[in-house]
Amino acid sequence: MHAAVRKRWRFRQPSVIPGFGLALGFTLIWLTLIILIPLSGLAWRSSSLGWAQFWSIASDPRTLSALRISFGGAFIAATINAVFGVVLAWVLVRYRFPGKRIIDAMVDLPFALPTAVAGIALATLYAPNGWIGQFLLPLGIKIAYTPAGVVVALVFVGLPFVVRTVQPIMEEIDKEVEEAAATLGAYRFQTISRVLLPGLAPAVLTGFALAFARGVGEYGSVIFIAGNLPYVSEIAPLLIIIRLEEFNYPAATAIAAVMLVISFIMLLFINLIQSWSRRRYGNGA
Repeated sequence: MHAAVRKRWRFRQPSVIPGFGLALGFTLIWLTLIILIPLSGLAWRSSSLGWAQFWSIASDPRTLSALRISFGGAFIAATINAVFGVVLAWVLVRYRFPGKRIIDAMVDLPFALPTAVAGIALATLYAPNGWIGQFLLPLGIKIAYTPAGVVVALVFVGLPFVVRTVQPIMEEIDKEVEEAAATLGAYRFQTISRVLLPGLAPAVLTGFALAFARGVGEYGSVIFIAGNLPYVSEIAPLLIIIRLEEFNYPAATAIAAVMLVISFIMLLFINLIQSWSRRRYGNGA
């Protein structure tokens, strides 16, 4: 009896940090204004279409091609960033070398650089007569104005998300862990794959999800290097803009609704994997 009373008293004891009700109310209002109302408007406008009309727009070959390029390019770019972003973060954390601070600052360049400027710069570099493209063209490799150009642009804008997500976790890993693994006879690859990477898995998945989400909605840096050829290198955000310029608002909202549903499903799947990874390797640690 007394234990139950003490438990209820502890439950009702005010928090050390005041203002929870006000902060929660402000948070809910802000999320409603910024996220829920626009998404509700999109869902309402899409629901005004008949199912037959909505399915006709969603299953149009041009729409499917644009969605495939957007989501496929974002997935490939996020995968590349998940690999090389971890390598770059490892170099910045574990080694000291001349120019390290400059490289560390350059990682944040896509955050500060306007996306249109990035797109123009990438198109200039990878065009057939560009500084890099002119050397790739004799090898039969064409980057600009192809889906490969979309991937290059998305790798550029998504790399900082992986590096800045993984880097703080790497800084918390003590070098003594690596030394202990080496003392026990582990090879370098075994130390990386069995000791270091399991602890980094949740952070890597988080960076992957952020890079993927940024890539799906990217517009400015892609349109200059993609070429925007229908059925070839046209991305879904550009197709939405085209439909809006044609005053075809139902088609634009339908495509946006499809992107929203696919993005939600993929991010939910990534979060489930991330939660499973955190439970498995976190408990193991």
